[in-house]
Amino acid sequence: MPQSPFSHIAVLGAGAWGTALALAANTAGRRTTLWVREPDVLESLRGGGENRFLPGVTLPTDLAVTGDLVQAAQADALLLVVPAQVLHGFADSLRALIAPGKPLVICAKGIEKGTGKLVTEVLAEAAPEAAPAILSGPSFARDVARGLPTAVTIAAKGELAAQLQAALGSATFRPYASDDLTGVALGGAAKNVYAIACGVVEGMGLGENARAALLARSFAELARLGEALGARPETLMGLSGLGDLVLTATSKSSRNFSFGAALGAGTAPAGALAEGVDTAPALVARAKAVGVEMPIAEAMADLLSGALPIGEAMMRLMSRPLKAEA
Repeated sequence: MPQSPFSHIAVLGAGAWGTALALAANTAGRRTTLWVREPDVLESLRGGGENRFLPGVTLPTDLAVTGDLVQAAQADALLLVVPAQVLHGFADSLRALIAPGKPLVICAKGIEKGTGKLVTEVLAEAAPEAAPAILSGPSFARDVARGLPTAVTIAAKGELAAQLQAALGSATFRPYASDDLTGVALGGAAKNVYAIACGVVEGMGLGENARAALLARSFAELARLGEALGARPETLMGLSGLGDLVLTATSKSSRNFSFGAALGAGTAPAGALAEGVDTAPALVARAKAVGVEMPIAEAMADLLSGALPIGEAMMRLMSRPLKAEA
């Protein structure tokens, strides 16, 4: 029996991805509220202007914008579009504003530094009374905002995934339902690390053969860790795993791939925004905790920390013993 969609969706966070998701919810016919943290962005959007995080995109007049978190939290379901490293604190601040069972949909990709926890585990700890969900997949914000065809995965337990699917789905934004929160969270986090690695290969001019090989071996690493954490293989082979990895690790529109390319070419700017930088050491620590070897992720973590020069990082990978493919 088809699930009734939520009628009111609030998107908490008005960066490029949050703005794009608010547009997707609006297109799906939901009453949509976009919560904006930055005062200048809020003023611009209220005046019918552009969001500096997503220039060239104008919000429809029936999409509400607010700086009042209490007001936004009254919606039927909340999409949390904040960086993975601040998710714990943000979710904890919502606890006093929401009733038990309120759907909280994580729309961040990463692993918490210091703890190695997936974003789903962070949410379970920070807001245990909420109904958790996660949205992830191969999705650049600008394409979603422009209404170009996009497919993602929404994972939640029980009927919640189907309700969110019904609430957000439209002719151009296609959510596929799952109950494998671990697999969706892991795929979204790990792909950023491997996108940096593929970008390094690009920047160093090592060729497309090398990039394809690295991409394939990266997915093998992801699959090994996924098995150890209880993720389903079909999840990792799907949109939120392989699909997101292929997009992010091959496109110059990807911050992580572009950062890696600049790193490989020796032109990476200081303080560049790439989620994989924080995720790499956390991913390696989580893998070591469950006894999984991840040489590509380890090389990237050492490279990004400055412990390993870029040439030596590639040499370490290429000089590993030859063995059967697995």
